[in-house]
Amino acid sequence: MSRYIESELKPFQAKAYQAGDFFDISDADVRGKWAVFFFYPADFTFVCPTELGDLADNYAEFQKLGVEIYSVSTDTHFTHKAWHDSSETIGKIQYPMIGDPTGTLTRNFGVMIEEEGIADRGTFVIDPEGKVQIVEITAGGIGRDAQELLRKIKAAQYIAAHPGEVCPAKWKEGEETLAPSLDLVGKI
Repeated sequence: MSRYIESELKPFQAKAYQAGDFFDISDADVRGKWAVFFFYPADFTFVCPTELGDLADNYAEFQKLGVEIYSVSTDTHFTHKAWHDSSETIGKIQYPMIGDPTGTLTRNFGVMIEEEGIADRGTFVIDPEGKVQIVEITAGGIGRDAQELLRKIKAAQYIAAHPGEVCPAKWKEGEETLAPSLDLVGKI
């Protein structure tokens, strides 16, 4: 596995579905803001709708932080629309659903399961400069948690805005941070 953290968002072009419309999206559309690329194996499956529904239920919180969510699977944008139209859970989604039938974007992030042609469950948080700040990859049967993702994003945004500080384990917004220094060595 290559190093993900601080790696640069690779160029891509894809089609997406959002709010009843299809549109083109590229890496240029993502730069300049915080973004989450949320890869999942396939539409019309089992764990995937629970995760995407959880993101939908928390989407307003992500938006308040200036974060756009991009769900991505190797399905087409047409399949995303069909799923959105037929599932009550997926019908709640307001964020873009990117179709990646060629697997280009999925391979760019290193989460393609080649022998199956689908994505691992991979979450990548990209900062406004286009650099990866958070990576989470789980096994197919392990669903992710939007609240935990929000906590991690708040920490990433905090340290981006406060150079020289770090967020300790379980840090939540408003809690104390640490300023690494020689004085702290061996005292935590």
